[in-house]
Amino acid sequence: MRYDALYYPYPSKRHAVYASKGMVAASQPLAAQAGLDMLKQGGNAIDAAIAAAACLTVVEPTSNGIGGDCFALLWTEGKLHGLNASGPAPQALSIDRLKRQGYDHIPETGWPSVTVPGVPAGWSILSERFGRLPFRSLLQPAIEIAERGFPIQPDLWTRWKLKTDVFRDTLRGKAFEPWFETFTIDGRVPEIGEVWSSPDHARSLAAIAETNGKAFYQGELMEEIVAFSQRTGGYFAPEDFADYSAEWVEPIGISYKGFQVWEIPPNGQGLVALIALNMLKDMDVDGREDAETYHMQIEALKLAFADGRHYIADPRHMRVRIEQLLDERYAAERRKLIGQRAMKPEPGDLSQSGTVYLAAADGEGNMVSFIQSNANGFGSGIVVPGTGISLQNRGANFSFDPLSDNALAPGKRSYHTIIPGFLTQNGEPVGSFGVMGGYMQPQGHIQVLTNMIDCGLNPQAALDAPRWHWKGGKTVCVEPSFPDHIAMALSRKGHDIEWTADRRIFGKGQIILRQPNGVMVGATEPRTDGSIAVW
Repeated sequence: MRYDALYYPYPSKRHAVYASKGMVAASQPLAAQAGLDMLKQGGNAIDAAIAAAACLTVVEPTSNGIGGDCFALLWTEGKLHGLNASGPAPQALSIDRLKRQGYDHIPETGWPSVTVPGVPAGWSILSERFGRLPFRSLLQPAIEIAERGFPIQPDLWTRWKLKTDVFRDTLRGKAFEPWFETFTIDGRVPEIGEVWSSPDHARSLAAIAETNGKAFYQGELMEEIVAFSQRTGGYFAPEDFADYSAEWVEPIGISYKGFQVWEIPPNGQGLVALIALNMLKDMDVDGREDAETYHMQIEALKLAFADGRHYIADPRHMRVRIEQLLDERYAAERRKLIGQRAMKPEPGDLSQSGTVYLAAADGEGNMVSFIQSNANGFGSGIVVPGTGISLQNRGANFSFDPLSDNALAPGKRSYHTIIPGFLTQNGEPVGSFGVMGGYMQPQGHIQVLTNMIDCGLNPQAALDAPRWHWKGGKTVCVEPSFPDHIAMALSRKGHDIEWTADRRIFGKGQIILRQPNGVMVGATEPRTDGSIAVW
């Protein structure tokens, strides 16, 4: 990628980092270092990504865990591969059953929101097909950190404290008691710099490591999860786990101004980013100081989200084809809807036709874009006693409307927010990128990519740049560092601008690109405790 490495218009504590033998970028320093250790032990980028991901379940429980899902895009053996390790709803969970139990929607906490976790299966299948080191060695750093503990980082403490305060006010009942027993110390949040350990988590990781994940789906951990579910009103049966497997998928992509941008296909929302970029690629961009550029990006994103929320679901249940949504003629028709004023978007008519992200690369050319999450911070608020396993709440993304493509149904995967990204040019890998954070993720992908490709910013400057976040309707949140004159110009175009210092809503990103000479250049998020480990 060509960019002006000296053009650095936004304040930051970091500069882009360069390395030749290996690089791991993650939101926690210990996770990045664990990945790099695998490279130094003779492993490849896939080994490094798995080790870093396992560590992140320990050192950033506010965003991900063993009980979550994961996705990956990886360049290896001269090709880009996609992995979908998201889990389905239990066979016993349905809209009719929830209605009989008195629900009129799917709550964000509790058993109705819990789907089968895919993380252990994702790690296992990645290691089995492309890894080099023994699977158990990849999880060893995470096991050791969970056993001995680690010092709490500032941003981690902030997110932990905020979520704990919410859970104290909202979680009631036996099913939620293990969460407080696991993630608080006598009812309080561990302080910044305090050493926090999770021996139960260590034992669960050890069981997964020794069995290559089988303990989670066919053995002792599965039995404990199912037993707790049945004791406290959940919906799991052994068959929900035994029948599950992660799957390899073909990445989807579009051409954008000389590059190919790749995402995971549905049920992930990466399609939203591609739909928006498809509209933007024929538009002239005059630079980051031009309000019209921001306006076009926001309006294209709105239209893409309208389509995504309407059409994206488990691909077995989608009534339209991905090719229809990415068709050039459809993009041209949607582009015509972008005027000079902010709009409230509607989906196009096709009837005719809380997360962690990490990137890893090695000196051999392998590159990994990896993302995993429990959703909404700690997920469902349900922790299986004695395991340290916090279960995700991806089921809350299902629709309660039985006519929706994304309607809750037994054995079905929900609309999924977590998305890894990858960039190629002329059939060669350029690098991995990602911005975690719920529905901010496609928005972050668009902003980071256009910062680099259209505006010529280096990767670190692209992450540092002030971000916007579309909340819905005409409301756009902006950071305190967002240019005043741009915000006022957007306001004159009809956007409802909200200034906020809550950096959580603007996502957390990592980037690793490979230069033509093979040297890697990495960037990490200034809005969190991010770190790049290099060799």
